[in-house]
Amino acid sequence: MTICKSRSLGAALLLAATLICVACEKKEITAKGADTTAEPDKVLYDRAMSDIQSGKETVARFSLQTLLNTYPDSEYVAKAKLAIADSYYKDGTTEGLEQAINEYKDFITFFPYLDEAAYAQYRVAMAHFRQMDKPDRDATQVQLAEQEFQNYLLKYPQGPQAAEVEQHLREVQEVIAEADYRVARYYYTKGSYHASAARMTEIVDRYPLYSHADEALWILAQSAEKYEPLKHFAADYYKRIVRDYPLSPHAQEAKGLLEKEGVPVPQPNPEALAREQSEKARPKQKPSVSKRAVGMFKNGPDVTAAAHSGEPQMSPPGQEGGEVLSGGGTSQIVVGGGGAQTGSSGPPPVRTVTPVETAAPAGAVATGDTGAGGDAANADAPKQPTLVDQLPNHADTSKKKKASPDESTSKKKKGIWKIIPF
Repeated sequence: MTICKSRSLGAALLLAATLICVACEKKEITAKGADTTAEPDKVLYDRAMSDIQSGKETVARFSLQTLLNTYPDSEYVAKAKLAIADSYYKDGTTEGLEQAINEYKDFITFFPYLDEAAYAQYRVAMAHFRQMDKPDRDATQVQLAEQEFQNYLLKYPQGPQAAEVEQHLREVQEVIAEADYRVARYYYTKGSYHASAARMTEIVDRYPLYSHADEALWILAQSAEKYEPLKHFAADYYKRIVRDYPLSPHAQEAKGLLEKEGVPVPQPNPEALAREQSEKARPKQKPSVSKRAVGMFKNGPDVTAAAHSGEPQMSPPGQEGGEVLSGGGTSQIVVGGGGAQTGSSGPPPVRTVTPVETAAPAGAVATGDTGAGGDAANADAPKQPTLVDQLPNHADTSKKKKASPDESTSKKKKGIWKIIPF
């Protein structure tokens, strides 16, 4: 009888313990189910992030788009839109990068005040940067990259990527200037000094950090030297070489030419000298033969010659600052996108330019009532459009010996015989 009672008591305790375990499991499952249904947007976002890390960008974008369509008020909406853009950027193809640009710009439009807006602008510029071609090819992506990097520095000057963006902007402008320099040098060797000077002038005025800016100034001076009425312009370019590029290979020769003409030699600009010394002290990494061979087949440009210090150009093309218009007793007005009127806290006034009654002599630099704050260095800068306008549009062939008819005919026959072998 006692054994039966003990068995019954043990069975009852075992049944009670089983019921307690089952109840606990049900409570745990219910709790988990409650958490999952309470935050489905987070579940979708976490799943998409996991898919992106696994290389499943298409699946991740489907989850993120479902999140945006189903939960428009979710706290993960901004993160989801940025993640969609990142997934296209990670794709790396031309189509993917173009789609990433659109997605990043949409993010900036919808969330302009979030901290991630600076990151989105940085990625827009980098998407163009990754699609840049070499200097002798299509310049569309290079120009767009310059514009977007400038937009970043103007909107987010203290952004987390500001230093990197500034260096990339120097590299982009090195590519733009290199493209113009190659064309300008070609025209110079062919004797078309007008076409050459127009491009060289834009290089030295817009991109002074370009690695061959001193060479561009030298070519401008040589173009002026070839025409007696324009020789006075050469001294202005020699001055700029001595002042702004004191370590240039042409600096000593420019000094000698200035002294020979009796023109005062300017002192080197301390900031320009410090910048050139810093660039010269940087270790130069020479690419190996294999890297140079691979570089011949790569679409991207070589930016190793770009400067690593100095302020890059921040004005759009055609809006460079530095030209000062004044006169009539008015205060100094700086024309261009990069300048601002000194002593003024509000928006700049309307710029009104009155016609000059007396024309300045050819080659003279426009002057006026610049006030006490005028920059003496600007007096050395030549009025570039005047030089370009006065240069001939082609080489002067009047002194060249004309070929005789017989010589011309023989050359033509020689050319024909190269084509027809009988």
